[in-house]
Amino acid sequence: MKILITGGAGFIGSHVADLLLENEYDVCIVDNLSSGKLENVNSNAKFYKCDIRDSQIYKIIEDEKPQIIIHNAAQMSVRNSVEDPLNDADINIIGGLNILEAAKKTKVEKIIFASSGGVVYGEQQYFPADEDHPTKPICPYGVAKLSYEKYLYYYHYIFGIKYIALRYANIYGPRQDPYGEAGVVAIFSKKLLSDDQPVINGDGMQTRDYVYVKDVATANLLAVNTDYIGEINIGTALETNVNKIFNILKNAAGKPDLEEVHGPAKDGEQKRSVLSYRKAQQILGWKPEVKLEEGLVKTFNWFKEENNY
Repeated sequence: MKILITGGAGFIGSHVADLLLENEYDVCIVDNLSSGKLENVNSNAKFYKCDIRDSQIYKIIEDEKPQIIIHNAAQMSVRNSVEDPLNDADINIIGGLNILEAAKKTKVEKIIFASSGGVVYGEQQYFPADEDHPTKPICPYGVAKLSYEKYLYYYHYIFGIKYIALRYANIYGPRQDPYGEAGVVAIFSKKLLSDDQPVINGDGMQTRDYVYVKDVATANLLAVNTDYIGEINIGTALETNVNKIFNILKNAAGKPDLEEVHGPAKDGEQKRSVLSYRKAQQILGWKPEVKLEEGLVKTFNWFKEENNY
């Protein structure tokens, strides 16, 4: 089976590509390298440098004829979406529609979409959020992710394209960039390795649900092999505050006595976010395997080796 991954040179997409190749899938990757890196691209995957908004994407999909598209390419910064919602919508909605139109014309069987449970639910009414939680995003990035889920439903209903929207919690791990909601792990790791003081926004009690990237890759592999259509959370059902992240990473860095330093809180920052994975377990047979402290130490050590510290 051939699978095309948009954003496959990026943090999450490259791990997904690696796992699919390990399982003997034929993989091709489309990435404009605006944030993805060529060194992340597995040498066994076919690579195209292309923006998802470009008309060239039609020819690539027509030539490759993938059965499945895993759509990861995105503008992925919440803060950038607030500062420039037009650009966010251009990439995450218009670019995504370009993929759907190409998929429709070339008879792609299924789209697996990297959605975001961390933002589509907005300020949660109950914890952890399941897939039936009201969706009231409070940033343009979340609005775009939710909008694309609605387009997926439309293209399935009218044109028969199957889909799964994987609503990710906050993904961290090797190759992580500092732009997503779990970017704090990358930021703190780099600062600790450079002997800079990490600064915690506000009181540091804001919580997120942190999922290790290789567990996310496994969820994608399982999603390839299911006929289920709809939305599925990929999280751990565990809330972790930023202070705890800092303290685990400072210990990994061998700096147990380093004090917390707090800066101003970020305007509009979501206070709590945590996702139920019950449906993922029922539908995909998926559950998170890597414990937080283990994953954070692995991630820190990766940054240490990558930067030759």
